Amino acid sequence: MLVLFLLAPGLASLIGCGGGGGGSRQASSGLPSAANLSVGFSLKQLQFSWTAASGATSYRLLQNPDGMSGFTQVGSDLPSSASSTTLDIAVHRHNWAAARYALDACNSAGCTRSNEVTTTAGMLQAIGYFQASNTEAGDFFGTVALSSDGNTLAVGAPGEDSAATGINGNQGDNSAANAGAVYVFTRTSGVWSQQAYLKASNTGVDDQFGTEVALSADGNTLAVGASNEDSAASGVNGDESDNSATDAGAVYVFTRSGGTWSQQAYLKASNPDPGDELGSSLALSGDGDTLAAGALQEASAATGINGDESDNSAFRAGAVYVFIRSGGMWSQQAYVKASNTDAGDFFGGSVALNGDGNTLGVGAGLEDSAATGINGNQADNSAADAGAVYVFTRSGSTWSQQAYVKASNTGLNDFFGGVALSSDGNTLAVGAAGESSAATGIGGNQSDNSAISAGAVYVFTRSGTTWSQQAYVKASNTGAGDFFGIGRALSGDGSTLAVKALGEDSAATGIGGNQADNSASSAGAVYLY
Repeated sequence: MLVLFLLAPGLASLIGCGGGGGGSRQASSGLPSAANLSVGFSLKQLQFSWTAASGATSYRLLQNPDGMSGFTQVGSDLPSSASSTTLDIAVHRHNWAAARYALDACNSAGCTRSNEVTTTAGMLQAIGYFQASNTEAGDFFGTVALSSDGNTLAVGAPGEDSAATGINGNQGDNSAANAGAVYVFTRTSGVWSQQAYLKASNTGVDDQFGTEVALSADGNTLAVGASNEDSAASGVNGDESDNSATDAGAVYVFTRSGGTWSQQAYLKASNPDPGDELGSSLALSGDGDTLAAGALQEASAATGINGDESDNSAFRAGAVYVFIRSGGMWSQQAYVKASNTDAGDFFGGSVALNGDGNTLGVGAGLEDSAATGINGNQADNSAADAGAVYVFTRSGSTWSQQAYVKASNTGLNDFFGGVALSSDGNTLAVGAAGESSAATGIGGNQSDNSAISAGAVYVFTRSGTTWSQQAYVKASNTGAGDFFGIGRALSGDGSTLAVKALGEDSAATGIGGNQADNSASSAGAVYLY
């Protein structure tokens, strides 16, 4: 007996879309054939392409993000004429090992699933790998700043040796050892290219131009620190040729118009002295009009705002200088010192500005107070190199100290003081790379000091004008000597924290690898919270 089964259109559609792995099968009942899907990679982007599927009137890209939760459509339907599409990804959140992608070819009868593709092979390409246009040994290429839209990247190489000056000079001239350089890269339609090779206007041996770099939100203003620059000039656009103040330090400001860069200002401290190292830390406001520059070895014993700059009785106490731009002209707005200035504190070793430039965080990683929490006893110097952070705010043009911030478990040699601020200034992350607790994760046992220099990060939040500690953050695989917290960054809204652990030892590669493997000494790692 011959029995005929007639499928309702709705059932045919379910069969066509439901199975996955339709692959090379020719679909029936009027369904389109299966497309052959492939994937390529660009920086932070997956690039899908496929062969045309016979009978298809549209396509749908599908994602199974963890390999288990099933396929769902990504984006809107694609026309039958399409043969490719792209998907931007956050590489740190992408599940490289498990994610799967497929393509449905569809018409009025239903859809037919393509082969599945994985993304593991493109992980390193999507993460991105940059080198200078004149790479050489000892250049130390790698000090970075990124614009808010992610399309402009500045990279400092303080050990670069060219004696060139200005923009796009002779990169092959290596007659100025450790003069330093900065490279600007831009992204257009997913493709990165080098836009400029920047040098100081007074390039000099051992100036280390590129020690620090900072970009405005739009990427059109760039500040570059040269912590070992030697001029005794003071203020803005002084005598660059005077090299009588060894390692006084300088900051250079560059601006971009269209795709063309030029130097806008040469900034010096109002009290330059040999060894002050202005430019050893930098921060720019979102609009690029407020600049904070640390001089961690400045020696004045002054305290607070605009004190006596000429008093050099506190060796390596440190200072921060705030510069502002109005109508393209720069000037110094404030000379900032700690409320408990002491020799050797290295105030200004780290600086951070919020988006509007009205909140400033300053780290003093070698400050010695044993105080804990907010606004404790600043005069207690019984915890050598414990570290502290100072928060300053600006009202109009007037700066004042808002908070004196210490860890909840202050300890000797913790080096609490590496700072990062959210855009609104209400979230502050502080690294303490020398902290020694063996705790892991969030809110662990702070009193356990069995993992020397494992490191920690402390997160503080502000409500009104009041600061409080929100979290005590440790690595998921805490180990002695990892220096977790030696680098840290906050997202604009303060909800995402990235932490660098320079001495972490795992030989894992990529995202989410084996944290227990300690076979690659000081390989380093980054943790995302």
